[in-house]
Amino acid sequence: MSSYHEYMAEREKIDFLLQKGFKITAVTENLSGAFVTFEHIEKNQTEQETLHILTADARKYFSSLLIQQV
Repeated sequence: MSSYHEYMAEREKIDFLLQKGFKITAVTENLSGAFVTFEHIEKNQTEQETLHILTADARKYFSSLLIQQV
């Protein structure tokens, strides 16, 4: 898969979680990419999802969304 297609797949996963009401709560970066933790709180229940982001473009994308979220 081309790097553009990898980026688009990661972006779609990020957008899907954000559309479901999740918010970015933690980011852990290392040499193998970034682990982005999303949380959704509804009626005293917390649902948590973690995505492993590999592409640089997707890292820039979630960084801009994180800044907008604050």
